[in-house]
Amino acid sequence: MSLSTIASGIGVLELPCLRLLPISSTQIQFLTVEARKQSRRIRRERSFSPFPVLIQSNRRLRHGFSELNSSFDRSNSGETGSDTTLKDGEEVRSESSSGVGDCYVGLFVGMLGLDNDPLDREQAIETLWKYSLGGKKCIDAIMQFHGCLNLIVNLLKSESSSACEAAAGLIRSIASVNLYRESVAESGALEEITALLSRPSLATVVKEQCICALWNLTVDEEIREKVADFDILRLLISFLEDDDVNVKEAAGGVLANLALSRSTHKILVEVGVIPKLAKLLKADNTENKGSKVIRKEARNVLLELAKDEYYRILVIEEGVVPIPIIGADAYKSFRPDLYSWPSLPDGINIEQTAKAPSRFGASELLLGLNVDKNVDDVDEAKMKAIVGRTNQQFLARIGAIEFEKEIKSEGPGKSQQLTLLPCVDGVARLVLILGLADELAATRAAESIADASINEDMRVSFMEAGAVKPLVQLLANNNKETVKLPVIRALKNLSLSRTVCQRIEAEGAVWFLINLLKQPEISLNVTEHVLDIIAHILDPSKEMESKFYEGPVNGSKADSRKEVLDAAVFSRLVQIAKTASPNLLRNAISVIEFGIISNPNMDTIISKDITTVLDLALRQKVLEEPENEAEELEKHLLKLEEAGLTISAASRLLTKLLDSESFRQTIDTAVFIELVRKILRSSLPLHYKDWVAACLVKLTALSSPSQSLNNPINLEVTLYKTIPSLVEQMSFSSSPETKEAAVLELNKIVSEGVPESIQTLASQGGIEPLVKLLEERNERCVEASLSVLYNLSMDSENHTAIIRAGAVPVLRRIVMSQRPQWEKALRLLRNLPV
Repeated sequence: MSLSTIASGIGVLELPCLRLLPISSTQIQFLTVEARKQSRRIRRERSFSPFPVLIQSNRRLRHGFSELNSSFDRSNSGETGSDTTLKDGEEVRSESSSGVGDCYVGLFVGMLGLDNDPLDREQAIETLWKYSLGGKKCIDAIMQFHGCLNLIVNLLKSESSSACEAAAGLIRSIASVNLYRESVAESGALEEITALLSRPSLATVVKEQCICALWNLTVDEEIREKVADFDILRLLISFLEDDDVNVKEAAGGVLANLALSRSTHKILVEVGVIPKLAKLLKADNTENKGSKVIRKEARNVLLELAKDEYYRILVIEEGVVPIPIIGADAYKSFRPDLYSWPSLPDGINIEQTAKAPSRFGASELLLGLNVDKNVDDVDEAKMKAIVGRTNQQFLARIGAIEFEKEIKSEGPGKSQQLTLLPCVDGVARLVLILGLADELAATRAAESIADASINEDMRVSFMEAGAVKPLVQLLANNNKETVKLPVIRALKNLSLSRTVCQRIEAEGAVWFLINLLKQPEISLNVTEHVLDIIAHILDPSKEMESKFYEGPVNGSKADSRKEVLDAAVFSRLVQIAKTASPNLLRNAISVIEFGIISNPNMDTIISKDITTVLDLALRQKVLEEPENEAEELEKHLLKLEEAGLTISAASRLLTKLLDSESFRQTIDTAVFIELVRKILRSSLPLHYKDWVAACLVKLTALSSPSQSLNNPINLEVTLYKTIPSLVEQMSFSSSPETKEAAVLELNKIVSEGVPESIQTLASQGGIEPLVKLLEERNERCVEASLSVLYNLSMDSENHTAIIRAGAVPVLRRIVMSQRPQWEKALRLLRNLPV
């Protein structure tokens, strides 16, 4: 290219997508020489190194560059190869323009060199940033110079906010091209951006460009692993509370990209992203300054995390509920009761206090809300249910509840789309979907209710919102297992609440569940869920507790239970218990025990092969297994807990069955005594041995009349249950009365000379709590503790443990202060090697 035809006074230089202001002929000659040099080189060998260092000419050009920046601002085209028309009738020269443009970009890239004036570098980076906004071809023109990326990244260390903003903005533009993302990550840009964002006082515009650069970079899955650093995430979470909405949106966008990789979920949760994003999602638009972007990004992150069962629980605990997207067409079947008398969401009718309708409808507006005579005001759960139902029904009636049309299942994920709503609206939305005619929608709502019923508050919220009744109706009116299973799962998780259990029973669910249980063709999974619900509703421990606190069960309720628990049910329960998993065995035993409590006539139960079930429950293989290695210890302890639940339920049932003379005649007492003694001596957790010990005592009383402590059976109960329990009470009880009773009972056992009681007491860790009781002001406790410790000191093997527990200083204080027990303390000191 030649610029010799341009007059020596003023020349005009043309670039793609822009017009440049006049520059001097001296500068034109300089650019001409450089253009000729670069036209002879291969494009891939171009670099910034051949450019000379500008000294005086740079200072003359500085004013021109600043004016050129305004020309770049007017360039909005995504293509850089478009023709540019000059003014005053000059001809279009696209090829020549492209060549001059390449030369011009190279000049500015050369000005990024570290040996150039800082102001020149700042002007150059700002110009290149604005030039890069022209699109991919402009970015390609910049990136063809090898090493330019390192110079751009180096400017992130600048003290000038303008230079940092331009450098971050240019990196943001470069990272928007798939081809260059890896190069940007390898250039050290991530480290420099992190250091820049860590500055205490950073301009908002610089924050925005840096975070947007990360936003573009995290599109690449491999780069997400590098960005998912604790320091970067901590900064991003802090930016979620920034005053500038653009910064908040960019931070949310980066987190949304990171959440797309499952490998980053753990660190996202550990750094505390769930509470922050849930707060943004629940906040009003006024709090987010009207930003829908940040709410969308927060929703995307939480939905990705909610795909994991554990993280979903954490999301729900923050007050947001996953809701299935079923399509706007599914809500067309919604028919609100517009002219019915108002009722609470859970189905309770509001008392109609007005005797005659008022003229202007005030009788319907000012409702009495007399829900319960014992409750003065409507509780918070009912109020939230009313607000949520009103909101969701209003949106459904005006057709604004979902704007998506019917979702067609084109793939496995299309029919499983979810959104997130705050708890009040989310619970009401799920209950609304349960009542729709769309079977698939109701099934998905039941699945969401099962997943969301994670604690007592959520279960009560669903009950108050009216979820129990439609769930029971779906259970009664649908025979498809694909529908029944989600409904049963929802009822199972809801039934973990005693309050909800009563509502489920009141809706008549027990009858349908029992009928379902009688069907032998149902799958094992459904059987397990159904029996879980029945065991929760018909829990014998809750039944006895309710009788104590709330009075006896009313007649109609008791009669209905007797009708449900007939001989066929017990036969089916025995069949399940004999052939099923430990969980089913435990639940079957629990329901059978409930039948004994509610129906004193046990002939129906005894006629069945109940002894086989009891024998199976008491023979747990885990009790015979030795303690495994450290890595298997957790699994072993879990098995012990499960076995303890089953053994405790079986022992409780056996104890109650022993009251029946006909049952005692059908069992071999010696066999069960041996089984229970073996359990008592095992490593089963102590709190599961309560009913085991009671059962053993009762079996022994029936087989032999002797009840002295020297009886072998009573001795085992004392050694393996009574003494460990007393030590536990002394160690962990916060009640002084309980500690006093425990040490007095221990003193009685030891004083009566029960064999091996001293060894058992020492092995169970009883020495340390006994020494601590010496410091109590209770004289009876001190005297009993001294007596027990004196007996322990008679065995020299216990001396070290007594001294290590700190007994010597305490005993000396008792002796020196001449307390009533000083003589016993002195005798104990003489026994110790001190």
